[in-house]
Amino acid sequence: MAVHESAEDYLETILILSEKLPVVRSVDIANEMGFKKSSVSVAMKNLREKEHITVTDAGFIYLTDSGKAIAEMIYERHRLLTAWLTALGVSEEVAARDACKIEHVISAESFSAIKVYAENHKGLK
Repeated sequence: MAVHESAEDYLETILILSEKLPVVRSVDIANEMGFKKSSVSVAMKNLREKEHITVTDAGFIYLTDSGKAIAEMIYERHRLLTAWLTALGVSEEVAARDACKIEHVISAESFSAIKVYAENHKGLK
């Protein structure tokens, strides 16, 4: 199932927040991403309809297996691409910003090749 870039960003943010917070709420996502809570609410509705998240009556947001798989894939790409660009001499800020763009459009084949290269070269894991 194809997932849009914005949905991938939301799922990645939920994953990152879930590692830092006991529970994730829409307001946490809005604060982290710099979005209005109303925009996040619409996105959460869409992710819930696609069964990428569940939301409890108390408003706690959890990734489903499919949502977690997408989030982990995007987050892995983000971390590795940021490290790779930084190792090439790109500033941390620019590397992170560019990685955020590349992570959504790079093919699985190209990312796999970069990952294999990185695993074979010190400091790029």
